[in-house]
Amino acid sequence: MLPSPSPPSRTVVPLPQGLCPWALNRLAVGLLLLLLPVVLVGCGGPGQPPRSVVLDALTLQIQLTQASIAQALELEAPGSPQVSRVRVEEQQALAIGEARGLRLAGRFDWRLADDPIRVDSPFELYLARGERGQSWRLARPGSPAPLDPSPADPATAAAPAADATPSSQSWITYPLPLPGQRGGG
Repeated sequence: MLPSPSPPSRTVVPLPQGLCPWALNRLAVGLLLLLLPVVLVGCGGPGQPPRSVVLDALTLQIQLTQASIAQALELEAPGSPQVSRVRVEEQQALAIGEARGLRLAGRFDWRLADDPIRVDSPFELYLARGERGQSWRLARPGSPAPLDPSPADPATAAAPAADATPSSQSWITYPLPLPGQRGGG
């Protein structure tokens, strides 16, 4: 037979003179309350786009895809989709042309205009930061093309990616509404 284990020893640390147990609890809660904003800011990060920008970028990406499909099939593009419940699961900083950018991946809920069925879908977005850091642009990898913006659409410009594997990688960017100025959709 094995010897029976001895009961665990308990070390009692005496409290400093004049300090009550409830005072320690209050001190611990106070420290947590002071650290909480620092931790929360670290989660969001100063470089992360606001939720409204991600919603606008997803809406625009769906509209661009719908328009491309409708054009190929010679149909009329449906109305604006309704995007909701965005869950960002991955975020990676990268260069998009000369601009700082982000690759976001995750899941979101959306539905077509006048359609009662809501769909849960994965997404991958590329967002380029504006020059002054106040705006965002949806970026989509473009085909190898001249580096000049299209004269027909000055808001859409192609620029080579600084970290692109093929040296001919270009990005097509689309402006998004400034945070607080919700776009149509």
